[in-house]
Amino acid sequence: MKKYFLGMLAGLSLTASVAMAENIHPITREMGSGTRGAFVEIFNITKEVRGKKIDAISTSAEVTNSTGVMIASIANSKSSIGYISLGSLKDNVKALSIDGVAPSVENINNKSYKIARNFNLVTKSTNPLMEDFLNYATTSKDIIQKAGYIATKEGNHKVSQIEGKLVIAGSSSITPLMEKLAEGYKGVNKKATIEILQSDSTTGVNSVVDGLADIGMVSRDVKQAELDKGIKVQVLAVDGLAIIVNKENKIDNISKEAVKKIFTGETKEWDKL
Repeated sequence: MKKYFLGMLAGLSLTASVAMAENIHPITREMGSGTRGAFVEIFNITKEVRGKKIDAISTSAEVTNSTGVMIASIANSKSSIGYISLGSLKDNVKALSIDGVAPSVENINNKSYKIARNFNLVTKSTNPLMEDFLNYATTSKDIIQKAGYIATKEGNHKVSQIEGKLVIAGSSSITPLMEKLAEGYKGVNKKATIEILQSDSTTGVNSVVDGLADIGMVSRDVKQAELDKGIKVQVLAVDGLAIIVNKENKIDNISKEAVKKIFTGETKEWDKL
């Protein structure tokens, strides 16, 4: 009986050890994603090649192509870790504090949570409908803040009744907010038609440059090479990045350096954190 009991304890100990040594399963966004670009920049996940800093996320990380897929993947994988727009956070995953600071609009405002980036809108040409919509979108503080983001402009824009169509393309992180803004605008200007094409930030920029879209959604800093193509940039809102894990994960806080080591492939097991 004693041997049986000791055997059970040993088995439990081994099980616990295996659980603690479980491999980390990092999930990242695709190349071209503004959220990935911002994540790489903020966490300094880069390497230098021929004098140029490039993305150094490990090739062993799983790649997803949208915010929704990222959330679903984390929710269904106990060992996974990823990153999303704070405004897109759902209750089926858990957001980690970074260096002891929880991700929240309040903490972004008071500068204690520094994992944040701009939601940018880019244009190349202009017309009265585009100008009217952009003024409405960037000053719609209530819609922006209710969606979980930080507004950067104050104002009560009076919408004009301008007829026409706008095509808005780009970042999947900005798309949910843009859909709310477009819905609000069409509610007060029923003559307007707005089509939103979700993809990624780089596609958003290229669509504007190529004349396929009127407005591009870019959830990272706009590159100088892109600015050189004649596009103009304005900030729609400020958004935090949330590092997310499965809800069953026991970890609630992680260091910025630990996040970097996970996504470069240096740290591969949860018990090594």
